[in-house]
Amino acid sequence: MTEMFVTLGTWNWLIFGVILMALELLAPGVFLFWLGLAALLVGLASFAFTPSWQLQILMFALFAAAAVPVWRRLARSAARPAGDNPYLNRRAAALVGRVFTLEKPIVDGSGTVRIDDTVWRVAGPDIPAGSRVRIVQADGANLTVTAA
Repeated sequence: MTEMFVTLGTWNWLIFGVILMALELLAPGVFLFWLGLAALLVGLASFAFTPSWQLQILMFALFAAAAVPVWRRLARSAARPAGDNPYLNRRAAALVGRVFTLEKPIVDGSGTVRIDDTVWRVAGPDIPAGSRVRIVQADGANLTVTAA
């Protein structure tokens, strides 16, 4: 086993890195990419100087461990900030606070309101049709209203 480590060289690390990155294509998850990058860095460092096999293993471990916080920072900065469109995929939440006219009266706590081209079910106190209501809460496709 020691003999295998002793023969580690620049090309071994470069090939190992390319293989790990190719495996990432087969099983995406970004984990093998960072290990492959660590192996490539060890291979490139081996071009600059000739480290012992122990130092090569240590460099690989350090590069691989350093890749985790680097990846987290990159992923966090690449994430889209919520300020761009906070109601994306939450259309009902964007309606809270707006005022609309009841299409059907609220009777026994249930009625409807037309918003653009969609009829929404609303819940609230009994209010006659044609009254203005303010949306105070959105729960999925159900809206809770009060008289405006």
